[in-house]
Amino acid sequence: MAEALSVIPPAVLRNLADKLYEKRKNAALEVEGIVKQLASAGDHDRIVAVISLLTTEFTYSPQANHRKGGLISLAAATVGLTTEAAQHLELIVPPVLNSFADQDSRVRYYACEALYNIAKVVRGDFIIFFNQIFDALCKLSADSDANVQSAAHLLDRLVKDIVTESDQFRCTSYFCGVCFSARLYPVVIEEFIPLLRERMNVLNPYVRQFLVGWITVLDSVPDIDMLGFLPDFLDGLFNMLSDSSHEIRQQADSALSEFLQEIKNSPVSSICSLLPVLYKFAPFSPNILKQKQHVLFICHFLTQAVLLLKSVDYGRMAEILVQRAGSPDEFTRLTAITWINEFVKLGGDQLVPYYADILGAILPCISDKEEKIRVVARETNEELRVIKADPADAFDVGAILSIARRQLSSEWEATRIEALHWMSTLLSRHRSEVLIFLNDIFDTLLKALSDSSDKVVLLVLDVHACIARDPLHFRQLVAFLVHSFQLDNSLLEKRGALIIRRLCVLLNAERVYRELSAILEGESDLDFASIMVQALNLILLTSSELSEIRDLLKQSLVTPSGKDLYDALYASWCHSPMAIISLCFLSQTYQHASIVIQSLVEEDINVKLLVQLDKLIRLMETPIFAYLRLQLLEPGRYIWLFKALYGLLMLLPQQSAAFKILKTRLKAVPSYSNSGEQLKRTPSGDPYQFHSVPDGFRTIEDGVVVAEDGGSSRNGINFAARLQQFQQMQRQHRVLAKTRAKSRNISTSTTKEPKREEEPIRAQSVERNVPSRSFKRGLGKLRL
Repeated sequence: MAEALSVIPPAVLRNLADKLYEKRKNAALEVEGIVKQLASAGDHDRIVAVISLLTTEFTYSPQANHRKGGLISLAAATVGLTTEAAQHLELIVPPVLNSFADQDSRVRYYACEALYNIAKVVRGDFIIFFNQIFDALCKLSADSDANVQSAAHLLDRLVKDIVTESDQFRCTSYFCGVCFSARLYPVVIEEFIPLLRERMNVLNPYVRQFLVGWITVLDSVPDIDMLGFLPDFLDGLFNMLSDSSHEIRQQADSALSEFLQEIKNSPVSSICSLLPVLYKFAPFSPNILKQKQHVLFICHFLTQAVLLLKSVDYGRMAEILVQRAGSPDEFTRLTAITWINEFVKLGGDQLVPYYADILGAILPCISDKEEKIRVVARETNEELRVIKADPADAFDVGAILSIARRQLSSEWEATRIEALHWMSTLLSRHRSEVLIFLNDIFDTLLKALSDSSDKVVLLVLDVHACIARDPLHFRQLVAFLVHSFQLDNSLLEKRGALIIRRLCVLLNAERVYRELSAILEGESDLDFASIMVQALNLILLTSSELSEIRDLLKQSLVTPSGKDLYDALYASWCHSPMAIISLCFLSQTYQHASIVIQSLVEEDINVKLLVQLDKLIRLMETPIFAYLRLQLLEPGRYIWLFKALYGLLMLLPQQSAAFKILKTRLKAVPSYSNSGEQLKRTPSGDPYQFHSVPDGFRTIEDGVVVAEDGGSSRNGINFAARLQQFQQMQRQHRVLAKTRAKSRNISTSTTKEPKREEEPIRAQSVERNVPSRSFKRGLGKLRL
């Protein structure tokens, strides 16, 4: 201290603490001259003493004017040191940096001015303090004083210039021996990136502009590989895309676009093309020294090549992009999905572990309200689906299925459709792996059959069909489907026909109907079985997809395959009289149809039966039953058809529309067809009467073959046994109906008992013996 006081006159020290700027400035110039003389003399001990005095007595003084004078004098001392200033920076710079946090705005302003002057002198030598300077400038960029902000911006521009030209912050060559050995470039960057990542979370607009500016500057330096650290600040850049300031959004978008372009132009291919050239420098030289130099050079190159090849970390950035793709901000979503699109094209194997997360981000964007996002999302989805990854390469089939299953609950149709496309794709490529997770997705797929969109339902059925290619899963699918129909009657009403018809196309109609019939045959819920059979029968009679089954049933009396199908359906079709009658009409077993009609008892003929009969009569006017109507022209051959149709006519109320339709049809039969000559010429109504009859059988009217033991059969069909089967099933239905009716009567009588006690006995007797007018009026006038 005394040594410094002996060098600096007291008047100079006094003026450094003066409140007037001019006096402080003149005193600083005096200090500059003194330091310059000491530097010329090489007296560095006194220089250190002077700097220590200025730091201790002035820059750390509680008096604001002292601190201002100290800052000016430190800058002046640096100017006086000129080329020798670098060795004293550790004493000069820290007090200045400390003043950036001063409570007095004027002190902060002078600190910016002082560091600006110091930086101009030492240039790249002060890069060792870069992190502290960056942190200080980041805070000053949002300073409350406009003058301080302005001074900080000037200093910031100077620091950027110095950084871009400094060899201590970058390496002019990847193979520079000095930089490689000293590792100056990696150390500075690796220490700076955590600071940058921390500051990226600041919301202040001035700080955000400051940060984007620095990211852009550092990225513009050719030898600074910011791509390698992009995951550290990528999320912060995406945060800025939703900033309220248009300027900040624009700057962030510009920076992101530049990085994306760099990724697309990554020098991987260039490095790979240089590798063969390096082998020309293989160490075959007889000179040992040159041989070592060649080895060292190639090792350096390969080391840097590996760093470059790994510099684009698609995986870490993919995690960030997936989160940003779900941002409520439209611009952020568009940018994120655009990046994902490029990553899918460029990332290759690096992205395999992240396919599920990427798909989870893409599928919702397919239904985005913004068209641009929808277009990019669809393109990305197709690109991702084209890539054929292997589960052995960390491709997680279960995770993909989980994402697709979750998106099946999306409110948007397009997203649900694409989720189903992914399930189909996985089934076609990795069937065995998908079946492992079948229990996880099966219930969701069944629920999707109730979807409001027909497109979705059809795709769900496609997925089900892919699963059900083997017998075990086929039976499981049909059983689950029947169970779903039983639990949800609305599903059967709204989607039943669509589901059954589509499955018949995908899985073979006969196979589907045989399995359904086998399940319904043993169904304990008789009401549901009846409803289900009626639905299946209606589909059988009307759907073009089932034309082959109808053609096969027409051969029931001729071919073994037709007979087998007839037997397979008959057992379950017994749950509905109209279904059995329809089956007999399709199979042309008209005598059996007539006998079934005549076997119906009073309890069977109810409103439900008449409604079904109405539908059947109307269906008989469609092209499907054209063959049956043409057979009416030959009553001699098809006498049992006439008996069956007249039997139906007798069941219908005369005032019903179905009665009139059938009666009109029967009246339309030409009179010549009923002539005796026609009957003589064709005594049998069997359309297959010219076929040979096995030994032990005799033919009777209408083509029914009766065995010698009296059992009625044809082509192996035992109609007597079939009739007993039908009657037994109908008895079960009648017992159930009576039980329910009895339960309702008991319940009704219990609720009405108090009222009956209050009514006169005479009124009760009248009510029991006199039918109401409405009852008498309604007799014989049921309309369907």
